[in-house]
Amino acid sequence: MPERDRYIPGVPCWVDTLQPDPKAAARFYGDLFGWEVADVTEGGADGYLIGRIRGGDVAGVGSVPPGSPPTPVWNTYVSVDSVDATVARARDAGATVVVEPYDVMDLGRSAVLADPHGAAFGLWEPEAFPGARVVNEHGALNFNGLATRDPEAAEAFYSAVFGWRLLRLPEGPMWALPGYGDHLEELSPGLHEQMAQMGAPEGFIDVVAAIDPIGDDDADTPAHWNITFGTEDVRATAARAEELGGRVEEGPLDAPWSRTAVIADPQGARFIASQFVPENKDLAR
Repeated sequence: MPERDRYIPGVPCWVDTLQPDPKAAARFYGDLFGWEVADVTEGGADGYLIGRIRGGDVAGVGSVPPGSPPTPVWNTYVSVDSVDATVARARDAGATVVVEPYDVMDLGRSAVLADPHGAAFGLWEPEAFPGARVVNEHGALNFNGLATRDPEAAEAFYSAVFGWRLLRLPEGPMWALPGYGDHLEELSPGLHEQMAQMGAPEGFIDVVAAIDPIGDDDADTPAHWNITFGTEDVRATAARAEELGGRVEEGPLDAPWSRTAVIADPQGARFIASQFVPENKDLAR
């Protein structure tokens, strides 16, 4: 895929992590994924660091806001036409507004919401900054996923807010945005044909995020959004993460189309590392 210079409304466009020690976190991910790291706020305790690949923005690393829980997490932001209108729509659908709409210099406008089951996510109305420019390669954002106990109830909410629909595939349920595949075809002509030749399921080209159902036997895991970074070799990435002070919590495991591992960085933020494995495409069938 070429570098992104825009996202259509309803598509996850950016991720960041807020950490007690953002500089240490940025070093970890830089060493793990080969990011170049830039401080875009010119230092200070509240500096915001950007990880880049070939000069293209990949993800952000910032400080935990005062008064917030010290446990770091990775955050997902969805591109929208209007943050204020989306917040109003989300409120009507049962969302809690965690952070009211605010301007981020001349870069864009943002807000943070929690869906009716408590999963937090951000909104991004782009101005000078569209979101991640490098995606779907080693060290870059590859997927976003919602862990939830009630996919049907979640569909009612996210359909009202973003127009997403629940797509049930042999590989598992996913979020689809009608028309997204046509946008991707504009960015990468021939993509429809390529996916058909690979044997991708019908409708997969419209997928914007995954759904990770939380089992009835898991009473402890809250609803949440997670993120996945691509990797060329998930076993090597997992081993390197442990060398750098991280912790492999699950895997590596084979999954449809992929091999994945759940990793916690040294300060505790979890992410998924995923290697594209075409020969695994039929595992769920």
